[in-house]
Parts: sequence; structure tokens; C-alpha cells
Amino acid sequence: MSLPRLNQALVLEAPERVSDGSGGFIEGWIVLGTLWAEIKAGSGRETANIGAPTSRVGYKITVRGAPFGTPERPKPQQRLRHGTRIFTIEAVAERHPEGRYLTCFAQEEVAV
Repeated sequence: MSLPRLNQALVLEAPERVSDGSGGFIEGWIVLGTLWAEIKAGSGRETANIGAPTSRVGYKITVRGAPFGTPERPKPQQRLRHGTRIFTIEAVAERHPEGRYLTCFAQEEVAV
């Protein structure tokens, strides 16, 4: 297995619910930190999302390993951001047998 080229700085974000002052809430995102990553695109497809065509592409994003429970370890339902691009994390698995690297299986959606 070749070593990944961690050459992209991505911002790891987690969802956060904030009171809207009327008994409800709004969902925002808090920054957990910056992770260096290797991004590899998978297959893509176009779908109709509420009447508008949407391009959806799967990605394998490799980052350095981190122990379970630490803020540096990505989790499903979090996201990685690179400028205006947003990668929603669907699953995370160890890439290396010793846990040196993690693979985040993520999706990017873009309105066409």
C-alpha cells in the first residue's frame, strides 16, 4: 500500500443546534479544526432534487488517523469543507492496519 499524499487542507465541521429564541432551533456548523487530506473522486450521477438537477459525486478522503472520541477524528454527519466545496461524511474506516490513516467516504452535491 502506498502512502497517501495529504496535500489539501480541509476544515472539519460538526452540526450544532442553536436556539432561535422562539422555542425552536436553527442548525449551524462549528469548526473543529483543519485536517490535511488526499481527495480521490469516485463515480458521479445527476439527480433531480426538488425539481432542480443536482450533480452528486462520491469521494474517498484520506486523513491522518486519530483515536476514537477525539475531536480530530471525523464522524458520519460531519462535513469537510474546502473553500466553497462541501463534502458530507457518510462513513469513516481505518485505511491502514495500524490506524495511521482514516478513509472518509463522503458525498459532494452541486446544483447544476
